[in-house]
Amino acid sequence: MIEIRLFATLRQGREKIYHEPAEKFQTGRDIIEYYQISQNDVSIFLINGIHSKLEDAVKAEDVIAIFPPVGGG
Repeated sequence: MIEIRLFATLRQGREKIYHEPAEKFQTGRDIIEYYQISQNDVSIFLINGIHSKLEDAVKAEDVIAIFPPVGGG
């Protein structure tokens, strides 16, 4: 299983946490495409707490955290 955690605006219309079979995804890009998240909406992508690229491989037991760009004043 892979645990996928979405944050802030990425949660709109989606769950906060998903558990998916590891075989379902090869890379981070596969994950965002599956959840219909635009690459422009991904500011931080972590695999097991480590800054990673969408092209990086994901495997069983990984915890993925995806954050959008943050605006504020």
